[in-house]
Amino acid sequence: MSTLSHHLSPFPFLLLVESAVTAPTVDWEEGGGRRVEMAGYRAEDDYDYLFKLVLIGDSGVGKSNLLSRFSRNEFNLESKSTIGVEFATRSVTVDGKVLKAQIWDTAGQERYRAITSAYYRGAVGALLVYDVTRRATFDSVTRWLRELRDHTDPNIVVMLIGNKSDLRHLVAVPTEDSKAYAENESLYFMETSALDATNVELAFQEVLTQIYRIVSKKAVEAGDDEASSVPSKGETINVKDDSSALKKFGCCSS
Repeated sequence: MSTLSHHLSPFPFLLLVESAVTAPTVDWEEGGGRRVEMAGYRAEDDYDYLFKLVLIGDSGVGKSNLLSRFSRNEFNLESKSTIGVEFATRSVTVDGKVLKAQIWDTAGQERYRAITSAYYRGAVGALLVYDVTRRATFDSVTRWLRELRDHTDPNIVVMLIGNKSDLRHLVAVPTEDSKAYAENESLYFMETSALDATNVELAFQEVLTQIYRIVSKKAVEAGDDEASSVPSKGETINVKDDSSALKKFGCCSS
């Protein structure tokens, strides 16, 4: 499924982090458990940009399996609903630059939304997921998109994902409906299958590439107008301190 193109204004976030900075890493235990440790990044884990992405959508649409497929190339048929929030990381290369994605999987169950909403802050990209076999999950997209936009910068890169495309005989959401919605809301759109890996790599890669294009354009413009204000590679910007990054680009955040 081709990606819908649209215009976005330059994104205010630029996260540049030293390769040696101490940060949480995820150690996936056998059996699906997760242990978060504090560890220094190794030299081979060097990267140019760190981008925070969030996965959102109703429970059971396949967010966790999309995450595991992209980050570890794994799929778990016995996957249970995520409780709270978990994340994984993976780096990709775009135009010779290493982009490290820190991807947060937010629980879709209503009772956990108050917990996960705090993790929207600082996100520069989002994958808004619905299940193509369950119309109700598509109907919930508007609510999720509104919540996302309430907690993030308006220029966040958003990809609408119709997951479980392998279940073609059970499709309840026509592709045309999703395309029309995405176009109306200025979203990118793709149909994926975490089970057989269709378009999973492409979807994440597209989101990261679009973020990189926006950030690169903004950095060039800032360099032309105010070279001293542009962070150099390796300069640490605390992800928790959004204002430091925003001030660099003359933007503000709620």
